Amino acid sequence: MRSKTIFFALCAFTAGISTTAGSQRGGPGAPDDDPIRTMVGRLDLEKYKAAIKGLTQFGDRREGTERNRAAIDWIEMQLKSSGCTNTERLQYVYPAAGGARRAATAASSVTRRGVRVPTGVNNDPNKQPDATLRALNTPPSVPGTREVVYCTKIGTSHSDEMYIVSAHMDGIGWGEAANDDGSGTALVMELARIFSSPDVQTDRSIRFILWNNEESGLNGSTAYVAQRQQLQGREDPPGSGRYPEPKWLGMIQHDMMLFDHGMPRADGTMSPEQRPEADVNIEFQVSSMFAGQAQSLAWTFEAANEKYAGDYPATVTSHMSNTDSEPFQNVVPAISLRENERSAQIGNGWDPHWHQPTDLYATFSDKDFRLGLNAAQTSLAAIAQLAGAAVKRASESPPESGGESARSALGWFPGRSSSA
Repeated sequence: MRSKTIFFALCAFTAGISTTAGSQRGGPGAPDDDPIRTMVGRLDLEKYKAAIKGLTQFGDRREGTERNRAAIDWIEMQLKSSGCTNTERLQYVYPAAGGARRAATAASSVTRRGVRVPTGVNNDPNKQPDATLRALNTPPSVPGTREVVYCTKIGTSHSDEMYIVSAHMDGIGWGEAANDDGSGTALVMELARIFSSPDVQTDRSIRFILWNNEESGLNGSTAYVAQRQQLQGREDPPGSGRYPEPKWLGMIQHDMMLFDHGMPRADGTMSPEQRPEADVNIEFQVSSMFAGQAQSLAWTFEAANEKYAGDYPATVTSHMSNTDSEPFQNVVPAISLRENERSAQIGNGWDPHWHQPTDLYATFSDKDFRLGLNAAQTSLAAIAQLAGAAVKRASESPPESGGESARSALGWFPGRSSSA
C-alpha cells in the first residue's frame, strides 16, 4: 500500500509541476517569491568547481588507501562548515569475511547504436605523466574497515521520512577522479550546503550520503542497505521524536556529471567541445520492483529541470545500472543522474576519460562544469519540492508561519504515506 501511495503522489506531483512551469527554460512561470527559485539561485558555478578541485587534491581517492581516508575527513569537514553538522559514518569491512566481493550486476538489455570504442580501467601507473599525481596514487588498496560519511537535514513535520541524495567519492584509473565521481560528490556537497542554510526548512528529512567502494562493486551502498534497511522509521529512543533512519521515500544518485561531447567519430576521436544539445540523463531501472514509481520520480526531476535549470535539458531513460542506486532499486523508488546513458553511451566509449589518467580537473571546461551545475539545479529543485522546502524572509517568523513555501508555489504537496 505504501508503494502505491508514493507512486500516485509522484504522478500527481509531476502533473502539478508541469502545469505551473513557464513556457521557457528557467522562465517566468514561477512567482517572484518562489522558494525553489530562491534556493536554485544560491548555486554558483565557481563554488561547484572549487568543491571538485578540492576533491582532486586526494588523487583518485581509491578505496582502502590513506588518500581515500583523508578525502573522507575533508568531505566531513566541508559538510560541517557548510552547516550540515550532524555528520555520521557507517563502517563495514571490505573484502567481506571469506573474501566475498559484490560485483555490479549486468545492465538490462540495451540496443547498441552508433560508433563504439573500447572502454576499460587504466591500471598502468606509467600512463600518468604527472609524477606528483602518479606518486600520490601509487599506494595500493589494502583490506580492512571502510567508512561512508553522511549528514541529514531534519524535517520539521515529517522527520520520520526522508529522501536519500548521494554520490560516490572513490575513484580509480590513476587520475584525479574529477568527473568520476568528483562531479557528483561536489554536487551533493553543494546541495547539503544550500539545504543547511539557517533560513531553509523542509517538511521531510533529506540525507546527503557520499558512498565509498563504488568502483569495487557498490560495496558501500550495499552495506548501508544491509545495515540500515530494517531500521527505517523506528523512533529511538521511543517517545523522543528522533528517527536515526527515517523511512526511505526515494533514492537519487549522481555519477559522472560533466562530459557530453557526443558520439565518438568513426576514427575514435571525440569533439573537444560540449555538444550544444548536451543533456542531463535521468535513469530508472525498468526491470526493478519499483519501476513504475521510479519512472514517476524520474519525470518529476525532468519537470524540475524544465522549470528551474538554466542551460541544458534533461532526458529520462530506463536502463539505470552500475551505480549506487542499484542496491536500493528493489527497496524504494531509485534513480540516477548522469552526463550520458550509462549502458548505451558511457559503456560504448562516449566518455574517453572514464577510469583513465585524463580524468583531471584541468581536462574540463566551463561548458562541461555547467552541465554538472545544471544537474545540481535539477536535483535541488526536485528535492526541495518533494521534501516541502520553505525559505524564511529576513523579517519573517519561521517558514511554516509565513515564509516562502514550496507547497504554495506549486499548489500541491504529497501527503503522508499510508504507513504514517
